[in-house]
Amino acid sequence: MNIDCNGCYRKIRSALLQMQELESHLIEKKQSRVSVCGVFNPQDVAIKIRKKTNRRVEILDIKELEAAGQEIAGHRPSQP
Repeated sequence: MNIDCNGCYRKIRSALLQMQELESHLIEKKQSRVSVCGVFNPQDVAIKIRKKTNRRVEILDIKELEAAGQEIAGHRPSQP
């Protein structure tokens, strides 16, 4: 999505902060990219951002967590 001004940035940020299912988010203004983490339906998040900003939203990549006990996204399980 195009994030060309601070107003767009604030609208996206407020939309993301209202979503309880998101654990964290990262808004990269220069790359026009928003990354979110949590347990959610990606289409629902895209729709909510679209309604809030009135901008086209495209889902670029979806990564799902692996089963417990395996290394996940660079994080190692704690050692006993």
